[in-house]
Amino acid sequence: AFWAIGFGVMFGVGNAFFGTSGFFLHDAGGTFASLDWTKVPLECKYFFQLVFAATAATIVSGAMAERTKFIAYIIYSIVISAVIYPVSGHWIWGGGWLAKLGMWDFAGSTVVHSVGGWMALVGALMLGPRFGKYNPDGSSNAIPGHSLPLATLGVFILWLGWFGFNPGSTMAAVPSIAHIAMTTNMAAAVGAIAAMVTSWVMFKKSDISMALNGALAGLVAITAPCAFVSAASAFWIGLIAGVLVVLSVLFFDKVLGI
Repeated sequence: AFWAIGFGVMFGVGNAFFGTSGFFLHDAGGTFASLDWTKVPLECKYFFQLVFAATAATIVSGAMAERTKFIAYIIYSIVISAVIYPVSGHWIWGGGWLAKLGMWDFAGSTVVHSVGGWMALVGALMLGPRFGKYNPDGSSNAIPGHSLPLATLGVFILWLGWFGFNPGSTMAAVPSIAHIAMTTNMAAAVGAIAAMVTSWVMFKKSDISMALNGALAGLVAITAPCAFVSAASAFWIGLIAGVLVVLSVLFFDKVLGI
């Protein structure tokens, strides 16, 4: 879907809202002008962006795991890869209206993670809570994952993958990769610590799942500005993200009932 339609919608020449050319990776010369800032082959640009599209699609699966029909997820994956992600991506990375307003998102905090996150929220809202999540008095019960070691391993793999996600967005082996890797790691580490401390203070015990969420929150938060901010700024970005993710979990769980 991304090869046939999505890549053209996202990066092809068109209007302020979506691309209208470049379908099936057809380049008529100047078709993908929004990607001319990097000189790597078109196939390289496409493949790197393909993985970003897949990331946006997979974010949603975690919010609805084990609770949707397989065919529904297939249909959703086609729609987000062909239309939803590419349209919003065109606005920022494809020379669309947000790009013209001066919006910068180096590696996809908004383009990738926010799009996937908002769709995950909609999916969770439509599905409703799992059976047993809420008691008759409205209080909620924690339903932890079956294996915290596997969850931890998964987060460490994601953390490692982010060094391809963020520094790789330079689309070339340039010196700025070192700075991007440093800010990325800083925000992740501080996010994990901030979430751990916040949950420890609030719940009177350390919570590994919150610490893991804090690492991911720091990674997502630094993804947009990783190339533009200092190590000190990355520290504060990770700190704020780590605290916010704990408060957000409580807000959605206890206030909104999602």
